[in-house]
Parts: sequence; structure tokens; C-alpha cells
Amino acid sequence: MATPLSARSFLDALRDEGVTVVEVGDWEHHNRNHKGPWGPVHGIVVHHTVTTGSTATVAICRTGHAALPGPLCHGVITKDGRVHLVGYGRANHAGLGDDDVLRAVIAETSPPADNEANTDGNRVFYGFECENLGDGADRWPAAQVEAIVRVCAALCRAHGWSVRSVIRHLDWQPGKVDPRGPGMDWADVQAKVAKRLGAKPPGTPLPLPQAPKVSVSQLAAAARKDPKAAGTPVSYAGTRTVEAALVDAGLLSKPLLDGHFGTATVKAYAAWQRRCGYSGAAADGIPGKSSLSKLGAAHGFTVTS
Repeated sequence: MATPLSARSFLDALRDEGVTVVEVGDWEHHNRNHKGPWGPVHGIVVHHTVTTGSTATVAICRTGHAALPGPLCHGVITKDGRVHLVGYGRANHAGLGDDDVLRAVIAETSPPADNEANTDGNRVFYGFECENLGDGADRWPAAQVEAIVRVCAALCRAHGWSVRSVIRHLDWQPGKVDPRGPGMDWADVQAKVAKRLGAKPPGTPLPLPQAPKVSVSQLAAAARKDPKAAGTPVSYAGTRTVEAALVDAGLLSKPLLDGHFGTATVKAYAAWQRRCGYSGAAADGIPGKSSLSKLGAAHGFTVTS
């Protein structure tokens, strides 16, 4: 546990670790502090962006979008290894995660498998978004991985933390798979951070979870039913994943809706379809394979027929 570094001390810590820093606008004063407290901080969360192109990636991480205002992190690590500072203070990056994982971070022990979304991570973590499509195929360049190592080592050094204070988004929030892809070996990242800190590498991290599978036909059938007529929302296997993804996309207010596909989910899914460019009858809240596959690619599930 620690008081957040001042913005200037944060910048100095990164530069002292050999990080190439780009200061973006008024990053020192760009935050979401009016929405809740920032600190005490306990660790660092590493994400991937599901975007391509450094300029566009930095822009969206700084400003966010209507449903999820920026900043979406403190720093954006682009493929060339530069770290673009886009905000400082509370940021919309970690969302709700598992309190057991937070306790493990505080204790600096290996995190358990995350199975709850009940704790505000935006208050207690530094967040770094890394430019990557997140499709499991987009390669992580060596310069980008080295920047991640140096960023994490810098903040651990500044706060006196061990490498166990650094976690992946997939360790924190159920349904997440980031960061992943060729060139991203988390055990190697941890070992390199530990080496920079003059410590032994930690044990083997938890394996990357398999992406859950969602049946588009089953989901569409559930969405077509009238929950009001039945008296209760319509249940279907896998809805928890879809609804969690809609929450993460800023289209549904509750983190989980207990495995139901009711009217709120239909409305949220229609908003997702419109975001994908559909309109009229094509944005009726009934999932189709194309829009569902896009949601899954962004939020960690695969689609079956």
C-alpha cells in the first residue's frame, strides 16, 4: 500500500529506469478524480488495447469515448517502445475485479484465479495500455516488451514493491485475456522485472485461461424471447460472459446480471450493434455472428454457431 507518487516523481521514476517517455497534453491533470478516490495504490495492471496504429491508440486512451470517458490508463506503451503519458490520477482502466486478487497483490503473493468483480481497481492500481490487437496473433515487438519491463520495474522500485505487485488484466477481472499474443511471455516479463530489481524471479504464473465459447444460435434464441411474458429474464449458458463484455464496453450498468438475457441486455446489445455500424432492423438487440464475434474479439470469448 502506498500514496500515489506525485506526477513529477512518477515521470522521474520512469526516466530514471531508461523509459522513453512522451508527455501528451496536460496529462498531469487529466483524470477521473471527480468520480471517486485515487489511492492508496497497491500495484500495476498491464493491458492490451485491441487497437492498431500508435496515433489512434494514444488518442483513444487519452479521450476514451462517450460510454467510457478517458483517460483509460496512465501510460500507453506503443509498439516502438515509447510510453505516452495520457493521464494521472484515477483512470478508467481496471474496472471492477476480484478482492481476493487484490489481497494477494497487497501480500505480494501469487494471485488466485479471479472469479468475482466486486472491487474498484481504478482506485488502487496504476494502469498501462499496450498497443496490440488482442487477437492472439498480433506480435509484441521486443522494444515494447522491454518498455513494459522498465515501466513496471520503475514503479516497483519507487514504492519498494516486488514483482508480485505487477499483474495482468486477465489476473484481475473475470473474462479478460490480456495481454496475450506472440512475443508476450508473462513469466519472462516477471523474471526481467525481478532481475532489474535485484531479486529472484517468481514462480510460474497462472496459465492464460482458455477463452470461453458462446453459441450465437443459443444467444439469439434467448434474446428473441419475451422476458416479461415469462415473468423472469431468460437464462442461457454463456450470457454472463456476454453481459460482462457489454459492461466493459460501457453499454450495460451492472457488472454481472446473474446469467440472464433480459430486456436490459437486448437494449445494450442493440447499442453494441449500432457501434459496429448496423442500423434499423439490423440493430434490434438480437445477436448475429458478425457483431458477436467483434464483441468476443474485444472482450475475450469465442463464438460458435
